Amino acid sequence: MAQSPKTILAIGAHCGDIEVTCGAVLAKHSRQGDRVTILHLTLGEGGNPRMTPADYGEQKRREAEDAARIIGAEPLFAPYRDGELPATEEVKRYVAGVVRTVRPSHVITHWRHSMHRDHATAHIVVNDALLLASLQAVETGQPVHRGVQGIYYTENWEDPEGFHPFLYIDTSNELEIWREAVTKYQFIKGGISSFPYLDYYASLARVRGAEAGSTYAVAFDVDSHAKRRTLPTLP
Repeated sequence: MAQSPKTILAIGAHCGDIEVTCGAVLAKHSRQGDRVTILHLTLGEGGNPRMTPADYGEQKRREAEDAARIIGAEPLFAPYRDGELPATEEVKRYVAGVVRTVRPSHVITHWRHSMHRDHATAHIVVNDALLLASLQAVETGQPVHRGVQGIYYTENWEDPEGFHPFLYIDTSNELEIWREAVTKYQFIKGGISSFPYLDYYASLARVRGAEAGSTYAVAFDVDSHAKRRTLPTLP
């Protein structure tokens, strides 16, 4: 029996976070007919020491739009600043409003622990926003949404503490699409940061693929309560 189409909302702290970590998974779902939306909480405009934040922010917005077209996703941009993402009620209600508008069946965001402040804040904001989006008493101007079937945390080199791969998605056929999408970002191609983003995440996909019994894969972690299974017999 054919599965119902999914609606996936992937929420990253900065433009590029979601695409480089799990863009291959998003591309796979898009090509299967699922709806994919990427919400960028900040542009990540502070990451280029040779450009002003305003100029680099505009560049990253264009890069995010180009990457989204290749992935087959709709990009959304929140009005918050790189390095200053706050875990306030205003931000949580903003994200709750996006959740109620997009009405996702699945949500992807950052793991809870990170060396980057914005990543850890994004984790808090998204989880609280999902609760707010489900509460009738919370007014955002959109109807309540309680249809999220799962929240998944993507694997980022800056978010390693306590991350344990739980779910593997085979992306063997999506690596080249992923590569085309992420290299729309200058910081991925090189010349801004000394960190080898492209090599790192391509190698990580090969490692996770080996673990999963495929050529390439992307790994996610989930909350501990989501790892519980109750079955009448051994599967």
